[in-house]
Amino acid sequence: MTSSNATTAATTVTRSRLRPLLRLVAIAACVPYLGLKLAWIGGSRVGVPDGSPLLEHRVTMALANGLTVVMDAAVIVLALLLTRPWGLRVPAWLLAVPMWIATGLLAPIMVGFPLQLAFHGGDQGGHDRPFLAGWVFGVVYGGFIVQGLALGALFAGYARGRWGHLWRGRMWELPAQTTAAAQRLTAVSAGVLALLPAALRLMWACGFTAGRNTSGGRLTEAVFAGFLAAAVTGAWQLAFRRGRPLPVTVPLALAWVGSGAAACWGAWMALAALVTSHDLADRPTPAMSLTYAVQMIVGLLVATVTAHHFADRSARTPR
Repeated sequence: MTSSNATTAATTVTRSRLRPLLRLVAIAACVPYLGLKLAWIGGSRVGVPDGSPLLEHRVTMALANGLTVVMDAAVIVLALLLTRPWGLRVPAWLLAVPMWIATGLLAPIMVGFPLQLAFHGGDQGGHDRPFLAGWVFGVVYGGFIVQGLALGALFAGYARGRWGHLWRGRMWELPAQTTAAAQRLTAVSAGVLALLPAALRLMWACGFTAGRNTSGGRLTEAVFAGFLAAAVTGAWQLAFRRGRPLPVTVPLALAWVGSGAAACWGAWMALAALVTSHDLADRPTPAMSLTYAVQMIVGLLVATVTAHHFADRSARTPR
């Protein structure tokens, strides 16, 4: 495929009739969350019950809410970028990095919240004092799920038009990598390191409390263990060319989503603990902190394998 043809294909994708609707859905899904956050920054207590820990540190929570407003507003920017002609001129890394972060933050919610509803009716237990009204979780997480679905569909169409040549075919058709040894070492390192957070999360998912100072969230622990497994599996397949009959999109999707979930949620949990845990008893244990840190490292290592795959194939594949 020539460069001109690739650009034409991408332009056609951005003009399809479905994309304006998906853009509208993605933007509209941000409104409830942004509205709540802006209301809390302005001093409103809507959805915040009496006695909530969120009321104890107003300045800290205002700063945290401001950060999350910026993060959710980035979804609106991405929705516009993926559907407007000027989005085709954005450098690849400037789109890929925020999209990887958005995927990593939204994917565990898209999996975990429906499971929580199915098994526990949406109960967000595990807190002596509820910090938010129950309906807030439904509104916020429901909005996140819609954002993820709409943004994911937009990105899939955009990426297929602009970079589809990088994941054509099946695993057995891939050429040898120019940095095969380095990629294999990175994948193996990610797999070995992932054993620690995966084992701890599975232990906590089974109900053990050793190394953990909070209750509840067993399904969440299982979900994160699953994303770690997906990340390592995708990296292993890409680095060692395993799963030969599989379409290339399968290990790429596993590595992309799994690495984003591992790295971004590891970083977010560590940051949230530093910002909100003013009481020493509420701070994460050393085992929890180690889990967040190692999980983040695993995600970054797998992301490196994925990035090298794209760079290597881009250099080899005629457009």
